[in-house]
Amino acid sequence: MAEVRLENVTKSFGTLTVIPDLSLTVPDKSFTVLVGPSGCGKSTLLRLIAGLERPSSGRVRIGEEDVTGKEPSKRGISMVFQSYALYPHMSVARNIDFGLRISGTPHEERERRLAEAARILALEDYLDRKPAELSGGQRQRVAIGRSIVRNPKVFLFDEPLSNLDAALRTQMRIELAELHQSIDSTMIYVTHDQVEAMTLADQIVVMNKGRIEQIGSPMDLYDTPASVFVAGFIGSPKMNLLPGRAVGQPQAQTVGIRPEDVRVSEGEGWDATARVVETLGSDTIAHLRLAEVDDLTVRLPGHMRLKEGDRLKVSLDPDRQHRFDAEGRRMATAPA
Repeated sequence: MAEVRLENVTKSFGTLTVIPDLSLTVPDKSFTVLVGPSGCGKSTLLRLIAGLERPSSGRVRIGEEDVTGKEPSKRGISMVFQSYALYPHMSVARNIDFGLRISGTPHEERERRLAEAARILALEDYLDRKPAELSGGQRQRVAIGRSIVRNPKVFLFDEPLSNLDAALRTQMRIELAELHQSIDSTMIYVTHDQVEAMTLADQIVVMNKGRIEQIGSPMDLYDTPASVFVAGFIGSPKMNLLPGRAVGQPQAQTVGIRPEDVRVSEGEGWDATARVVETLGSDTIAHLRLAEVDDLTVRLPGHMRLKEGDRLKVSLDPDRQHRFDAEGRRMATAPA
């Protein structure tokens, strides 16, 4: 497989710059997830790697090869899109090996690759079926199988699970993680869903307005977000972002605290009132109102009974607070 490097890449459409000067390294055999809100440039970046778009400036390298000017078919990549793009009149087997057949791959090699892909994706019992006879998750596995048989250097995924319901998305996340372990390949995955990013990636790239906000492991981003943007994007429920003056830290413009790091007691603390209570079984998520804070989200044990209008005391764990300056960047020093 191969490392992927983007070196000082920019992309503009007319006068609109979508990707300013950007450099990124995707380690060999990593599962790297590009995550961010709609319009942040993550899909454009994936298309630049794939060769579906050409950079306005800069270089794209896969392994030791400069592929900036090469066609997608010459880059050693394979891409799985949001839509399955299967041929409805063909069987699963013919959908998977279609690219091999038109490229002239010998029959025995084609059958070997098909059998291996079907084994990895648990599709052996479905090879003679048509796409209409499959579930959404099975169709997505067929689309992935079509990529596996090409033996690419790099797999590219562009929001492949967004058409699936919640249960299938959860199952497919597990299957994608197992797929990465079994074929030990470089994978680059685009999503706007931070849960997918946290559960799949060994490296997350958080993007905002065409720029990289932070790169790191899921827990690096969760424990030490580099900016207010990352702090508010990574985590579910998202981090509370409070004015520094409102929580007694005027030297910080913004103080972040995760919902699970808010302490609730009947003793000392700020007076709070429950606005909305979400009972999830294992957890209870409460949205509280304080004197200077309209919405403070708290994660509580599921057995804790709380209802709208209840009054309680809250405080913030001093060792779990995140402090940000006026530019929204993480402050390195702890409060005095």
